[in-house]
Formats: sequence, C-alpha cells, structure tokens
Amino acid sequence: MNQRRNASSKSQPTKPLITKNPDISIQKGYKSQKSNFFSSERNIFTLCLAFRIVNSLLIQTYFNPDEHWQALEVAHRIVFGYGHLTWEWRKGIRSYFHPLLFAVLYKVLALFGLDTPWFMAHAPRLLQALFSAVGDLYFYKLSNAIFGNFVAKWALFSQLANWFMFFCFNRTLSNSLETVLTLVGLYYWPCMRASPSKVPLVLRKWGLAIAALACAIRPTSAITWVYVGLLELAVTCDRLKFLVLEVVPIGALVLALSCLLDRLMYGSWVIVPLNFLKFNFLSSGGDYYGTHKWHWYFSQGLTVMLFTFLPFSIAGSIKSKCWKLSGLIAWVLIVYSIQGHKEFRFVLPMLPIALMFSGYSLSVMAKSDSDSRRKGSPNSRMKRPSKVGFAIFVLLATNIPMALYMSLVHQRGTEDVMIYLSKEAQNEKVKGILFLMPCHATPYYSTLHYDLPMRILDCSPSEEKGIPDESDHFMMDPVSFVSTLMTNGSLPSHVVLFDSEEKLLRDFLISHSFIEVHAEPMSIYSFAFSVTISSW
Repeated sequence: MNQRRNASSKSQPTKPLITKNPDISIQKGYKSQKSNFFSSERNIFTLCLAFRIVNSLLIQTYFNPDEHWQALEVAHRIVFGYGHLTWEWRKGIRSYFHPLLFAVLYKVLALFGLDTPWFMAHAPRLLQALFSAVGDLYFYKLSNAIFGNFVAKWALFSQLANWFMFFCFNRTLSNSLETVLTLVGLYYWPCMRASPSKVPLVLRKWGLAIAALACAIRPTSAITWVYVGLLELAVTCDRLKFLVLEVVPIGALVLALSCLLDRLMYGSWVIVPLNFLKFNFLSSGGDYYGTHKWHWYFSQGLTVMLFTFLPFSIAGSIKSKCWKLSGLIAWVLIVYSIQGHKEFRFVLPMLPIALMFSGYSLSVMAKSDSDSRRKGSPNSRMKRPSKVGFAIFVLLATNIPMALYMSLVHQRGTEDVMIYLSKEAQNEKVKGILFLMPCHATPYYSTLHYDLPMRILDCSPSEEKGIPDESDHFMMDPVSFVSTLMTNGSLPSHVVLFDSEEKLLRDFLISHSFIEVHAEPMSIYSFAFSVTISSW
C-alpha cells in the first residue's frame, strides 16, 4: 500500500507540498528546485565539516575562560599529570564527561608524538569542528523534517553565515557540545515534527537518551528538555508508558553512568547536578561574576547573537506559525532571565532555532522572486531586483566582517601570549610565570604544555559576600600588591600583564631586574627579555 501511494505521488504534476499541521503552512518546495547535492546527507556533512574545519583554524581569539579552564585544562591534567583545577572542581559542580572527550584527544596526540605547541593549540577546536558539523547536519535534517527541503537549505545558509555561530560554535565550551546535542535530540523527538503520530516511537528513546546526556554535561540543559518533555506528554497517546518505561529508566541510566564516571574521577561520590543546582539556583552563586537586568537576553543577548538576522528570524517566526519552536525559545529565555548572572553562551542552543526561522523567511522571499520571474515578461525579469539576493548581500556584508574581526582580532593577545610562551618554554627559556591580571584571563597549561611553576591571581568566590579576592586586591592597588607578593615569594622568570597595569608597574619591575620587549598587545617582563602586546 505504501509503495503504491509513493508511486502515485510521484506521478502527480509538480506542485507545492503543504503540511497538514495548522501550525505550519509552508511550501515544501518544487522538485525542480531540489538539487542533487542536498539530496545526500553525506554531501551536506562534508560541506559542513570542511566549513567548520576552516572556521576552527580562523578562531585565534579569547572569548570565555571556560573554553580553556573547564575543559582543556582539566583534560590536560588527566592525561599529562599537571594542570590547574579551578574552584568549581573542588566543589564538585562540574562533570568530567566533557573534559574526558578532549583527554582522549590529548592521549592520541601524545601516543603519536603530536603534542606540539601547534597541535595543542588547534587540535581541540578541530575536534569540536567535527562535533559542530554533526550539529549542522542535524540542524538541516530538523529543518527539513519540520519545513521541507527548500526551507532547510536556507536555514543551513543562515546557520553557516551567522557571525556568532562562526565565532562561538567551534570553541571547546560545554555550551557548544550542548548545542550539538540539542539539535540532534530535537530531531528525534516526535513532538517537534509536523505529524508526531507518524514518527516511530523508537526515535523518541534516542531523543530521551541524548537529552539526558546533554543534562549530564550541562545540568541547565534540563530547561530545554522539560519544555520538550511536557510537549511530548501533551501529544502522545501512551503517557504512562512514556513516563514509566522511557523517561525514568533512560534518565536513571544516564544519571547513574554520569555519577559513576564522576566517582571514578573525583575519588568520592559526587552528585554534580545537585551541587550545580545548589550553587547556581538556590544560592545564586553565579551572581559573584556579575549580573544583568532581567530583560538582557531579549534586549541584548540573543539580539546581538542574531545581529542582522534578527528581522528575518522575527518575520519567519510569525509567518511559519510554528509556535512549538517559538515557544521553546521564549521559554528558555524567560527561565534564564530569572537568574541574575547572564552570558551569551548560555542561550547558544537557541540560536540555531532562531536561525531556522530566518531560513524560513529567506525561503519565502526566494519563492516570491521565483514566482515573479516566472509570471513577468522577459524584459521585466531583467529589471526587477531580487529581494532575496539583496537580503543575502546585506547578511553576508554585515556578518562576515563581524565574524572575522571577532575571531581574528578582538581579544587575541591573551591567546598569542601563551602560544609565544609555549614555544619559549620548549626552548627552556622560561623557568616560571606570574600572571598579574584578572584570573583566568589567558589559557594555561593546556596551551603552554610544559611543566613549570605558574601563578595566577585567585578569584574563587568567598563564602561571605563583599569580600574582595586576590584579583580585586591587585586591581585596587597593583604596586602594593605586587610588592608584597614578590617580597614573600620567589621571583618568576616572566611576568605577564595587560598594558593598563604595565604602565603602573613598569618602574617597580625594572627596579627588580625585569626588562621588557614589545610585541603587541600584552606585556611580558623577564630577566632577559620581555614582550608587550597592546590590549584591544
């Protein structure tokens, strides 16, 4: 029967395919518009992988400390036996699952003798490029499953062209992997499709397992999956089976495996999700690192991430009438807005969903242009400007410069200084390093990859609010702080600091036999030489 139905449908005249779901009224596209390239998942993945590899090599700037300190630094310590663990690991609010992925990478590099400065700096982002390409592929598949092939191609364009996805997706943040798992997981949940009843229930189990894995890596991912789970509960006919035979056993299994892994790595039983919940939600521990207004994600966060894609995303959200996806974005932004501490990366998993709506909007424009050319006279076709062509020009002209500037120029000094010191350390020109700057402002042992004494200023949150940490004391009176520090301890061979503090400490460092060499944008003082790199 299915074969006869398919054969019959292929014999019909070419016409737009309309989904039956009242929430989604979108043309699936014309057969003549379907290219052979996009008919193959292998081709799409190859395209995305090649793009993300180039993307990863173009990222040479510093964005967020967690990229290094909560993933690579931990992985480096596991494999090579030295590396710095931040206070989060002492309190047990981080799972080892994410760092272990990069620990495997480091182990492979070490076995083949490839743990050189270049590979140590670039290989982790190349591995993340592989994960990102998988996310891109499933983003396309999800768009295709909901809106059709024609929209999916425009959605993929939006994903690859967006400046923030280029800037952030390939970084080794747990949020990047969370975004990949969110895209893969959403594809397998029946409730996200136009016709949930037609999706095999076995896919839902895969979706549950991936959702549980995402929560194990980042407990706040539960915000997304609570919404999806409630939506699935509303549309499924077998609610009791869904809860008792799927949610509970799959969730318990993943939680047990995660706890067992952390037990092995921590050396004692640690319930990471519970500790994470206590610190970030019950005690608002994240507020120690700054707070924003409640509307920040709406007025600045996601708005800046979308940039010039914003009007297209809003238009696509309204025209598509896919309220399930719109509701997911709104739900996540609202819940995250309750917390005082806010960051761009926290809502990274929602950015592809918003860009999917941008793809919808662009597909509508492309369809309109196609209809106009087909109906118009030959002369009018030549004169009439293409709306989608103009939109593509504006999007590329604004996002490409932004992506390149943020990836190649902005805050590059803190990455360059560690690559420079790594090379010098390999040549045995470095004996010890003191970082006089806000804590976690540079990569650390994972990039230096040389076992020598290093010292950063501590910024662990105090049990009592209002008590300044080492970093605060240094910023309040750099000269007095450094004078006390060097009096009570041995002198390092190198001192690294920003230009703003270097001007205040120049005379003090020179008086202690340190000299400086300039090489923009930070300052490195040593007994034999130094490098200055001006901050951006």
